Amino acid sequence: MKISVQGSNDSHNVQFYLTELPDRCPYCHKSIRPTPLYGFLYNQRWAVLMNCPDKDCRESFIAYYRSLGNQFTEYEFLTTVGKLRGRDFSDEIAKISSGFIKIYNEAYAAEQQGLTEICGVGYRKALEFLIKDYAIKKHPTEKDKIEKKLLAPCIGDYVSDDRIKSVAKRAVWLGNDETHYIRKWEGKNIADLKKLIDLTLHWIEAEVLTESFSDEMPD
Repeated sequence: MKISVQGSNDSHNVQFYLTELPDRCPYCHKSIRPTPLYGFLYNQRWAVLMNCPDKDCRESFIAYYRSLGNQFTEYEFLTTVGKLRGRDFSDEIAKISSGFIKIYNEAYAAEQQGLTEICGVGYRKALEFLIKDYAIKKHPTEKDKIEKKLLAPCIGDYVSDDRIKSVAKRAVWLGNDETHYIRKWEGKNIADLKKLIDLTLHWIEAEVLTESFSDEMPD
């Protein structure tokens, strides 16, 4: 691919060529073929202003290219953050813990910005809100005890479903690793933590929906 673009360096206007385009818009997150508008060369790197062609977006952003000489470039990265994505959760989870959703999406926003050293801590906090709000829903008279209890004992004492207990317990292990100086589970990472949170959500939703249909359609 050879795409001609107008730009300028410190002294004059020039024409140069892009050999690759970004494949997504940082605002609408759709797969696109952006329109290059203009570039500026500094320290052997081209900053190229691009425009999203999607009719519902039309936002502009900057992509960076390394100059290869002879008017050609090599694509490096996008720095425009654009519009951060949030994750949608089911009505069942929203009714149990709005705090979980808020904290999870703040951690997700940090992850999208490359803040990988802090987003894991956020996911761990989101998990605690989910489990404790779920436990309080199941045991409303124990609210004060649940709020003050450490998370692992809270799971052991107040989560009766073995599937939820199994995945939530392991999510806590990985979540705790994100807060400690030395990691215990070296082969696991944030992606594994998120998978365990997803499994916890799945089994909680399954339990809530099963109970709901049993109540609405008694034997």
